[in-house]
Amino acid sequence: MDFSAYQHITFTRRGRVLEITLNRPEQLNAVNGGLHAELARVFIDANNDPESEVIVLSGAGRAFSAGGDLEAVKAGFDDPAAFRVTAREGKQIVFAQLDCEKPIIAKVNGPAIGLGCSIALFCDVIFAADTAKFADPHVNVGLVAGDGGAIIWPQLIGYARAKEYLLTGDPIPAIEAARIGLINHAVPAAELDECVNQFADRLANGASNAIRWTKVSTNIGLKQLAHAVMDTCMSYEWLASKTEDHREAITAILEKRKPEFTGK
Repeated sequence: MDFSAYQHITFTRRGRVLEITLNRPEQLNAVNGGLHAELARVFIDANNDPESEVIVLSGAGRAFSAGGDLEAVKAGFDDPAAFRVTAREGKQIVFAQLDCEKPIIAKVNGPAIGLGCSIALFCDVIFAADTAKFADPHVNVGLVAGDGGAIIWPQLIGYARAKEYLLTGDPIPAIEAARIGLINHAVPAAELDECVNQFADRLANGASNAIRWTKVSTNIGLKQLAHAVMDTCMSYEWLASKTEDHREAITAILEKRKPEFTGK
C-alpha cells in the first residue's frame, strides 16, 4: 500500500505491524482540516494494506492528540459548508475504525483530548504511559461531544461515570483510566514502546483470520449503536457550534482568558 500522499500522518513497518503516527508535534497533534481528512481515510487504507496484520496508532512528540485545532475551529465560525465536511469526515473516522478488521492498538504517549481521546478510545486495545491523561472537554468550549465521545465513553465505563466526565470535561490520569476500565493498560512511560511491541507482535503472529473475525463479531453491537446515534450526535454538535457560548469559548482561549458563558 502506498501511503506517500499523506502529509500529516507518517507510517512505519515492523514486520507485519503497521505503525501509524499523527505527525503535527509542534501543535500537539491537534487536528486541523488536513489531518481530519486524512484520518477519515487512513483506517480504510490500513485495512486494505496487504503487508500488515496489526495497526499501532500513536502521536509524534509529547502528545497523542490535543483534539481540534482551535484556529481551524475559529475559521469555521461563519462557514456552514465547513461543518458539513467536518461532520461527514467525523462519521467516516468512527465507522472506519469500527469497520477495520485488523486490530488497532492505541499507544498513548501523552494527552489524548477531545477528538484525540475519541480516536484513542475507539481503538481495540489501549496502552498509555502512566503520565498520559484522557479528557473530552467539548462542553468547555461550548460544544457537544458529538464526534464519538457520547457513544464510546458509556460503553467503556458505564453511563453514570461517563456523564460525570463528559458533562465536566475533567481529565482522567492514565492510571485511573485503567483502573475504571476506560483503557486497558497504564505503564511506565519508558516501557510503553516495549509493552505495545510485545502485544502487537503477539497478535501479528497469531491466527490472523480468527483474530480479525473475532474483532468484527465483537464490534457488531457497537457499530449498530454508532450508526443509530452518530447523525444525532453530530447534529447537536452543529447546533452548539452556532451558539454564542461556543464563539466566546474559542475566542477566550485564543485570547488566553477565562470564557464568560451566558447560556446563549
